[in-house]
Amino acid sequence: MNKLFDPAHEAKVAHEEPLFGGLPGDMRASFEFFPPKSEKMEAQLWDAVQELKPLDPSFVSVTYGAGGSTRERTHDTVRRIIAEAGIPAAAHLTCVDASKAETRAVAEQYWEAGVRHIVALRGDAGEPGAAFTPHPDGFASAAELVAGLKDVADFEISVAAYPETHPDASCPDSDIDNLARKLDAGATRAITQFFFAPETYFTFRDKLDARGITAPVVPGILPVTNVAQARKFAGLCGAQIPEWMDGLFEGLDERPGARDLVAATVAAELVRRLYAGGVRDFHFYTLNRAKLSYAICHLLGMRPKDAAHG
Repeated sequence: MNKLFDPAHEAKVAHEEPLFGGLPGDMRASFEFFPPKSEKMEAQLWDAVQELKPLDPSFVSVTYGAGGSTRERTHDTVRRIIAEAGIPAAAHLTCVDASKAETRAVAEQYWEAGVRHIVALRGDAGEPGAAFTPHPDGFASAAELVAGLKDVADFEISVAAYPETHPDASCPDSDIDNLARKLDAGATRAITQFFFAPETYFTFRDKLDARGITAPVVPGILPVTNVAQARKFAGLCGAQIPEWMDGLFEGLDERPGARDLVAATVAAELVRRLYAGGVRDFHFYTLNRAKLSYAICHLLGMRPKDAAHG
């Protein structure tokens, strides 16, 4: 499948075809949530899961916060999604503040609960910009974590990729070396941090192809409604926020409906251009808000499975 961005094809589509017209709906989507911090947020999250379930997601994942209470909510949420919603659920695990034995025990609990997919991350400890310090008895890197999880059970494992280079990496090549180590340790696929230009993804894929990395690399999509919040996230993961985005969202803080429409349109255009370049799998960072992700998938031709077959 052609992964290259084709400007001639894009120009033809722009001039001759409706922007989102005629798409067959053959994309596949997965969705990421964060664990709720209150009963109200738990209800909001469950509503989001139920709203996205008809799209038959490849999987949904729940992030993993440091600290006991957040970890427990992650565990409970993942178990509930599998048991009650019947959706394949992936649990996040990090190397932060846990020994190898503690991490293995959590992985064993997940396996017993029916979890077969782990998103394995090094994680970040301390203040933004602070150096990562592994637990004295813990896994020192995501690659070590992947290998350790594979020792526990035959999990499907997703890892992170950074099209614009992780802030801790000495250079782009060393960052790709680290990705290769994670995949060599047994990871199934990589999911990218968010980005806002299709060329960012295609250039990154070209670099991976040149290195002989053939594992699936799924683009991570962040529908942005709060540019300041997105800028904070970007600073932690090395992503660039384009200057035009500030102007686009200016004046919309008091108009949440219009802001959501703009956010969905911007993200959908990015996804459509990736789709035009041959991408079919997408991972959405939902921030526990389902409507934006649902709207984007709808624009790309996805429809509820029961309606499609009814």
